Amino acid sequence: MQREAHLNNAALMARRRAAMPTGLGQTYDIVADRAENAEVWDVEGKRYIDFAGGIAVLNTGHRHPKIVEAVKAQLDKVHHTCFQVLAYEPYIDLAERLIAKAPGDFQKKAFFLTTGAEAVENAVKIARAATKRSAIIAFGGGFHGRTLLGMGLTGKVAPYKAGFGPFPAEIYHAKYPNALHGVSEADALASIESLFKYDVEAERVAAIIIEPVQGEGGFYAITPSFAQALRALCDRHGIVFIADEVQTGAGRTGTWLACEQWGVAPDMITMAKSMAGGFPISAVIGKASLMDAPGPGGLGGTYAGSPLACAAALAVLDVFEEENLLERSKSIGARLVAGLKKMAGAHKEIVDVRGLGAMVAIELFKDGDVHKPDADLTKRLCAEAARRGLILLSCGSYANVVRVLVPLTASDALIDEGLAIMADAFKAVA
Repeated sequence: MQREAHLNNAALMARRRAAMPTGLGQTYDIVADRAENAEVWDVEGKRYIDFAGGIAVLNTGHRHPKIVEAVKAQLDKVHHTCFQVLAYEPYIDLAERLIAKAPGDFQKKAFFLTTGAEAVENAVKIARAATKRSAIIAFGGGFHGRTLLGMGLTGKVAPYKAGFGPFPAEIYHAKYPNALHGVSEADALASIESLFKYDVEAERVAAIIIEPVQGEGGFYAITPSFAQALRALCDRHGIVFIADEVQTGAGRTGTWLACEQWGVAPDMITMAKSMAGGFPISAVIGKASLMDAPGPGGLGGTYAGSPLACAAALAVLDVFEEENLLERSKSIGARLVAGLKKMAGAHKEIVDVRGLGAMVAIELFKDGDVHKPDADLTKRLCAEAARRGLILLSCGSYANVVRVLVPLTASDALIDEGLAIMADAFKAVA
């Protein structure tokens, strides 16, 4: 039965649009009322299976009891001091535990901020301070945040960069390896060498930043061999190698960090999203000799590393260990890939099914032609799935990728139910 008018989706969305700017996009005209694990109920009482996970924020699910308990306990102690004024132990505990989990046989340090974009900006600040260089190389299709520097680093114009320039100087974009779209690893490496030849000398490049799996860019993963080639290139030219793990981190790819699968370690790592189960916090973890380059006061933030978020992040680490969520990530990924490949067998529009751990996607093309990305079908599929009770997200440079970021705490039965809804939705719109 529909709830009173002021609590229905249409009325609340009308109020939302009247009060908020157009640029604050809305994927679905749905207003959440409550959530549990991998399920959400809207204000009208309709249930949805959540395959979006708050855009990769809810690896431990909605309202995990251990995380809720940890935050409540911290709230009874202290909820804010500003760490740069008065320190608190959860911040220190969290730094130590994240350092221990990061790859690399060298001394590391870590500190905390509030958003992924802040983490990326601070990693760039540190690289510049340490190298006394200014230029940064990022990759086409990458996403690194909505701040001015984050947008500059992002390799996608619409919708993130359109109308917001000019952007910070000395940011250059190389090609990201993507075999499906005709970019080999050799092409990508050659594009970096081309930058050195035509745009900026290697000796002026402070850092190269890359997502191990592009998030907004379409869930394309780099191989260990490509990461190793980048590591060698950075070593050759004295460039800082930054892994942006904002979306991949906290166990989404089957390891705590995706870069653990490379066989080489980056100099710095940025994290955010799922590391605190929905509480706002981000991290920069890196080689101590680099991290110590900025002077006192050069790093920090008023709300950065809040006590509540630190408590939540520590609980997330505990949940991963106690519930063996890294193995669960791998098994969920295998289950999703199998189900989506079965779907692909019935629909030629699904040209690719891919995933690293539980970071899984399908890519859609008109008539199965890789030269005709089908953004319209992608949009219709997501809308139809939502109408049937499944929340999906699209992404990709051509807006033709459907990504799955279901909580790692979801049951097999719920995942299968979601896949069945997705299959029915595809039949309805294809």
